[in-house]
Amino acid sequence: MAALPESLQRLVGALSQLPGIGPRSAERLALHVVQREPESVRLLASAILEARERIQSCTQCGGLTETQPCSLCSDPRRDASLLCVVETPVDILRLEKAGAYRGLFHVLGGRLSPTTGVEPEDLRISELEARLTAGQIKEVILALGSDVESDATCFYLARRLANHGVRITRLAQGLPAGAGLEFADEVTLSRALEGRRQVE
Repeated sequence: MAALPESLQRLVGALSQLPGIGPRSAERLALHVVQREPESVRLLASAILEARERIQSCTQCGGLTETQPCSLCSDPRRDASLLCVVETPVDILRLEKAGAYRGLFHVLGGRLSPTTGVEPEDLRISELEARLTAGQIKEVILALGSDVESDATCFYLARRLANHGVRITRLAQGLPAGAGLEFADEVTLSRALEGRRQVE
């Protein structure tokens, strides 16, 4: 099989750096792009550059925005007494899609990980404490994952924020919707039992 032209190989390499795009998908995308009309490729390139230049972190919550503060932080209809702490800006989008939460958000920017050198000062914990000092927040919801590093981060945050006089909760963890017990591991089953609630 003939080798791809050098510029096409570079495009494949660049596309394969995107999350969820393996070598074959990157090659398919690259081949699709180079066979499109030049104008449509210019529009794609322009949209990528514009998004990268305009999207920034919200100075309050750390989410993705074009304006300061973001539309969620500036929405007077949001419950300002609730603050949901997440790991990344993408987590905000996931929770918003669920449509069940109407409070504010705070992006940590990661989680504690001694093995990779992520310490408390590397995260947006001091900004979180500053928001709690303002006094409007009554409950902090820790919406992190269920792995060891997320557990350690939640434990650390609960202890560090305990003297701020706010209620600290964590998302319930258990069985995913539509799945049977045969697909759940022991930790998930244990947490599902611990997080059980009364049937009404």
